[in-house]
Amino acid sequence: LFCFPDPRTDPWPLVYSPVPVTLLFTCYLLVVALGPSCMRQRRRLELRAVLLAYNLAMVALSSYMFYEFLVTSVLANYSYLCQPVDYSRSELGMRMARVCWWFFFSKVIELLDTVFLILRKKQEQVTFLHVYHHSSMLFNWWSGVKYVPGGQAFFIGMLNSFVHIFMYGYYALASLGPRMHRHLWWKRYLTILQMCQFVAIAAHSSYNLFTECPFPDGFNTAVFLYILSLLALFLRFYYRTYLRGKQ
Repeated sequence: LFCFPDPRTDPWPLVYSPVPVTLLFTCYLLVVALGPSCMRQRRRLELRAVLLAYNLAMVALSSYMFYEFLVTSVLANYSYLCQPVDYSRSELGMRMARVCWWFFFSKVIELLDTVFLILRKKQEQVTFLHVYHHSSMLFNWWSGVKYVPGGQAFFIGMLNSFVHIFMYGYYALASLGPRMHRHLWWKRYLTILQMCQFVAIAAHSSYNLFTECPFPDGFNTAVFLYILSLLALFLRFYYRTYLRGKQ
């Protein structure tokens, strides 16, 4: 696995080499490590207009990606149980590869989530779960686009894009200020939706480890183990936030 890059996506921006994504990752960790100390003597920024525009843009991008994943998979008659990668340069094969790249690029954009938290001096929200999730998705989907842009991977992108429509919609409402707080009672259910997503992806990936499916077992194994780690961290977050009553 991962010995032969897909010749269709290999020359694409940020995909052609591990150097750009590694530099992004390094810069991200530097911001996480040094950002709070740089903001210590500075006034917190509100950024309401910026946050509203950003979150609405992410809702639009997530909606576009969900539509592309769904429609392309239906038109190409993708199987939800076993779908090998279409390495052809057919119209649908390239369409799926392109939306996989956009999904990867959305993970680059989402690093701004952390930047905004630091600028607003909300360091308590920059948790291990937050940093782990954002930084690891960067490398996960770089590998996905470089080696397996399509196939089984479409299910992950489609499901995650669907969840992010609601997640960034929530953030957009929250950015409007305290007057919107009474309309955000559904935060708990958003967390449940995220965990249901992980369970579905874990089941989807593990199924192919026990069947004869011409999709790399190594990729499915990596996805399965990674999703289990996210599920464990989200369950801990859910318990601490909603059951034990501590933010």
